[in-house]
Amino acid sequence: MKRSEINQLIEAAKSLLHRHQMRLPPFAYWSPADWKKKGAECDEIRQCRLGWDITDFGAGDFEKMGLVVFTVRNGHRTLAPYTGKTYCEKILIVREDQITPMHYHVFKEEDIICRSGGSLVCQVYNKTPGGQLADTEVEVSLDGVRRRVKAGHKFVLKPGESITLTPLLWHAFWAERGTGLSIVGEVSKVNDDATDNFFLDKIGRFPKIEEDAPPTHLLCTEYNT
Repeated sequence: MKRSEINQLIEAAKSLLHRHQMRLPPFAYWSPADWKKKGAECDEIRQCRLGWDITDFGAGDFEKMGLVVFTVRNGHRTLAPYTGKTYCEKILIVREDQITPMHYHVFKEEDIICRSGGSLVCQVYNKTPGGQLADTEVEVSLDGVRRRVKAGHKFVLKPGESITLTPLLWHAFWAERGTGLSIVGEVSKVNDDATDNFFLDKIGRFPKIEEDAPPTHLLCTEYNT
């Protein structure tokens, strides 16, 4: 991805959230120059990877496969003193037909909540012992109501609705065509994108960046660079 594209996506995300009366924490607005003035008091932001996370999953086509993420809070599974925080909260901005590709987590259990905007489609499969998509029925909880569905079922979540995704459950999601982009919340156990994302296809979790412009905001993977 080009840095100029990442800059534009962050600015668009801030404007969108502000229009929906959603405000972000102060570090969402810090510039690289601001970060140069920050010391060890901000290590929780750095070590737990809070902040902006823009990805095209290495596909090179953000409109078709990509995601805008802002991690509001998170702990760390192994790094003291951040092991005490056992939860994570994210804001996701998902465009129409823009796929977050099929993947599962070993550790993390998460609630995916369609907060506002367009409907969110979430497709689910069980995992075979060999790590593939199973053809068995899937049991999940939607807003506290248990559902059993066929393999590959596509749930359509309208604003206010949510789904609980348990560990080892394959899932992919995108905003439903014709409904507009979706503002999505994620509430989960501690998130570890470096070691707890397992994708069906060989893709990259973080983008390769072409530095065609200076960054307006650092991504959560860039604080120490």
